[in-house]
Amino acid sequence: MPRWDPCAEDRLREAALELFLEHGYENVTVTQITERAGLTRRSFSRYFTDKRDVLFAGSEQLPAVLARSVRQADSTLSPFDALLTALIGVASLLADQAPLAAQRRAVVRASPELQERGRTKFAAVTDAVVDALRDRGTAESEATLLAQVGVAIFRTAFERWTDQPDDIGLPSRIREAAVELAASLGKVDFAALPGT
Repeated sequence: MPRWDPCAEDRLREAALELFLEHGYENVTVTQITERAGLTRRSFSRYFTDKRDVLFAGSEQLPAVLARSVRQADSTLSPFDALLTALIGVASLLADQAPLAAQRRAVVRASPELQERGRTKFAAVTDAVVDALRDRGTAESEATLLAQVGVAIFRTAFERWTDQPDDIGLPSRIREAAVELAASLGKVDFAALPGT
């Protein structure tokens, strides 16, 4: 067997997901993952820092990638249009993750520890988007509101994409969630709200 296996990372990820789904995240060890994958602990350490990293590896890049996309969006776009354009652009990059996304979500949903890590991840995404919107000239409070709404749209779209696997890709799910939000806001009678 060669010293370096070009498929080792994928084998480890697949073994971990299988074990997490069979036994629950908390009940699986790194040793069990490596044994299932037919690899060593050293191989595991080459790709992942711990078993959580198997599920979240690469997600640390999302804040920077999304912020960069917001900053690079056409300068004539409104702040929210720039954010939606960035979300759709970044979603296109995630298309190859569709087969495993539903399995990862199922594992995360079953683990309070992983749910917390997911919330922390999305808080970092929100902070990065706020900074990017401010760099485009958006006021702090507006940037914060828009970033929170944008991340909520992304999360809703991502959940639909993984829960309802079909021919509709993540970019389309983002458009769908944004259209639903806009339609709901259009139905609000702001003049009838208390204090107006």
